[in-house]
Amino acid sequence: MPHFDGELHELGLLAETAGYRVADRVACKRRAPDPALFVGSGKADEIKMLAQSTGATEVLFDQSLSPAQQRNLERHLGLPVNDRTLLILEIFAQRARSHEGKLQVELARLQYLSTRLVRRWSHLERQSGGIGMRGGPGETQIELDRRMIAEAIKRTKERLEKVKKQRATQRRQRERRDAFTISLVGYTNAGKSSLFNALVKARSYAADQLFATLDTTTRQLYLGEAGRTVSLSDTVGFIRDLPHGLVDAFAATLQEAADADLLLHVVDAANPEHPEQIAAVERVLGEIGAAELPQLLVFNKLDAIDPARAPLQRIDTIETGGRTLPRLFVSAHEGTGLPELRAWLAAELARRSTAGATQDPEEALETGNPRA
Repeated sequence: MPHFDGELHELGLLAETAGYRVADRVACKRRAPDPALFVGSGKADEIKMLAQSTGATEVLFDQSLSPAQQRNLERHLGLPVNDRTLLILEIFAQRARSHEGKLQVELARLQYLSTRLVRRWSHLERQSGGIGMRGGPGETQIELDRRMIAEAIKRTKERLEKVKKQRATQRRQRERRDAFTISLVGYTNAGKSSLFNALVKARSYAADQLFATLDTTTRQLYLGEAGRTVSLSDTVGFIRDLPHGLVDAFAATLQEAADADLLLHVVDAANPEHPEQIAAVERVLGEIGAAELPQLLVFNKLDAIDPARAPLQRIDTIETGGRTLPRLFVSAHEGTGLPELRAWLAAELARRSTAGATQDPEEALETGNPRA
């Protein structure tokens, strides 16, 4: 199955982004996951032999493992075992730069660890208690650790709540200024930051890797065709099977997208799996209450598309998620299509701000009069 192979390729990219070197890949097809070992004992033996022959020091699974499955696999394989969720958490921890981003990663990490206190640590089975110790006599170490993590989660949530209030204040200030807000969303490595830099002449970090940007960056974008400035935000990239803990933990950052007037959904047009990536982004948008916001699908990396698959026209419409949305092809790297994108944005702005305006932004591009 090509899509299945593609998912393993993405896991490899995630591993390399986190600093691992991929020794080999192995796929397993089952009707349902094995309750004890996820892949079954036979496949687990195969993985063990492959790890020994390649010199692998850790095994990564593309799906989320239960704490029991993770513990059983480590005992069976004799190697550390981690899943896709922890891999994404590691990348986020490495890349977060802002105070808010670090708090969000810490919260997600604590929530993940709270379910895995019985993994490798034998000291968790010891009894503790007595004079000067918190908890009653005979309280186990695992209960102490669980309480410590619960308290850390509570403190981190309280600090994040303050950040959310600050963001809410900033949003109210923008609303009072009648600011028009646009958020860039899209699958990780679709080129959001490159497009952001090309539009606002910024120097946000952009690289050909997964999750190059984690922290939301906002700049002012002047649209000469409309004669006014809009607020443009570059948000964290989305990914297939984004852990729910991360969706919750990054609610404050993703709220930037939920509160936008318009979403520029950036798509890697050169990736053959872009339909699945669009669907993954739409699912997360639904979780944060942004599914029904106006969208323009910006198909990026036009320069990387095979000439035989090149679009016949620069702007058209596409059916996705039960909606018909406008689509525009661009190359942030070469600047192709950016004038058309700015014209589309100016036309959309004029359409919303002009009472009784009926001209469609796509029609405005054809007539060359975005203010009509």
